[in-house]
Amino acid sequence: MKIKAKLGDVLHRSGSSGHLIVRLEAETHIGEPVYDMKGTRVGTVFDIFGPVEAPFASVRTREDDEETEHKALFLGEQKRQSKPRDRSRRRRNRS
Repeated sequence: MKIKAKLGDVLHRSGSSGHLIVRLEAETHIGEPVYDMKGTRVGTVFDIFGPVEAPFASVRTREDDEETEHKALFLGEQKRQSKPRDRSRRRRNRS
């Protein structure tokens, strides 16, 4: 797995939800997987909030791992599945 971009640094773990709060350094989307420096998947982006100029993200972790606190998190390259082509709408040359 190749690391695509640095998501940001972990500020703290939320007391109510247990999610990691990250100050964003890269553009991301909700549901995108998040990795640590070793390339191990930590969790997914759960929410993006705060001001547009300096947004934050809430990362839902897989397990309650204290090791990831106060460290950098990264986005990884995803293999996106392509949608199957709808061949019924394809024009045919009938000359």
